[in-house]
Amino acid sequence: MAKTVWITGASSGIGREFARRYGAMGCRLILTARRVDRLEALAAELDTDCCILPADLTQEAECRRLCRELAGEKIDVFINNAGLGVCGSFLDTDPAREEEMVQVNVCAMARLFRYMLRQMQAAGGGTILNVASSAGLLPGGPYMAGYYASKAYMVSLTRGVAEELRQQHSPVYVCALCPGPVDTEFNDRAGVVFALKGITPRLCVEEALRGMRRRRTIIVPSALMRACTAAQRLVPVPLLLPIVARQQKKKLG
Repeated sequence: MAKTVWITGASSGIGREFARRYGAMGCRLILTARRVDRLEALAAELDTDCCILPADLTQEAECRRLCRELAGEKIDVFINNAGLGVCGSFLDTDPAREEEMVQVNVCAMARLFRYMLRQMQAAGGGTILNVASSAGLLPGGPYMAGYYASKAYMVSLTRGVAEELRQQHSPVYVCALCPGPVDTEFNDRAGVVFALKGITPRLCVEEALRGMRRRRTIIVPSALMRACTAAQRLVPVPLLLPIVARQQKKKLG
């Protein structure tokens, strides 16, 4: 029987590439995003069984609706990918946009993570990949402070839960994908211009799948970002944050 894969944020970027890769494997897909037209176009492109389940994950009620609608599904892989970013000084960014980001990057991701974890535990196994960011591996990100904090939450949550599952000998595997810059629509929506060259969504997903096969808890795509995230641990925080701030200012264009 084909595996069932649920992907949030499936209408573009990393989520869309995951859909293409799992679709090519013959998996049955459940695709979630706000833009129904994008989901329909993606489903028409893929040569596999697709269920379109649109939702606005800024709304708690929508998260709860998704969980109710999926109650009868046995999901083998959950790609918890929905997310957004806000760039600029915390003094100046739009408070509503910052709160929307927290609702998606923290609240919605945590709710869906918990729901699927319990479903998979009861079903006897499964895989959950939380799409975080290399930003979540740093102590802070001036000029994108809220985004860095939201991704640090998901990295920390994934690490902690992974250890709980290991100690409980759980059949469920969880991990966090922590890419650096990826060439997606995220850049335009967040209003950023990356200081470093981005990787393609295809390469990001290839490395994610490789890391999942190796059962890694934290997956950092690209050798450059692995080197950067390893090196930053050697730099004291008071010295590191001004360096990060300079890089972040470059994103403001």
